[in-house]
Amino acid sequence: QVLDGAGLDIDFHLLSPKGETLVFDERKSDGVHTVETEEGDYMFCFDNTFSTISEKVIFFELILDNMGEEGQDQEDWKKYVTGTDLLDMKLEDILESINSVKARLSKSVQIQTLLRAFEARDRNIQESNFDRVNFWSMVNLGVMVVVSAVQVYMLKSLFEDKRKSRT
Repeated sequence: QVLDGAGLDIDFHLLSPKGETLVFDERKSDGVHTVETEEGDYMFCFDNTFSTISEKVIFFELILDNMGEEGQDQEDWKKYVTGTDLLDMKLEDILESINSVKARLSKSVQIQTLLRAFEARDRNIQESNFDRVNFWSMVNLGVMVVVSAVQVYMLKSLFEDKRKSRT
């Protein structure tokens, strides 16, 4: 997501480890991409060469799901299970609840981070608009002062006595 900069747009490239283009977005302000991965190094690039004059501030988040941790966690829990099937069922229920809470908490953190990025972008736009309004208000005030001075001068010149009196 582009937070600040002229046009609020940027190019985005995502390449697989084999060098294939997986995602190519041209002049977008934001985007969400989900990619099935394979082993290797991926490359992503934010390209602003079309707008070399203006700088851009961007926000991105890389979320890696299903990294093989869940299988290991379950195996760790199973070594503590000794006893009846009732105990196994309770521990599995607890494990399921913990994983559910962990997943929901992770989603909440992701959503809050995304909302902070939206808020930052909107704040930057609002501050830019505020500066523009202040500038044009000062220009308007300056024009009004000049016009009022010209009007006072013109009105005063209408009532001046231009005759030379000899006494």
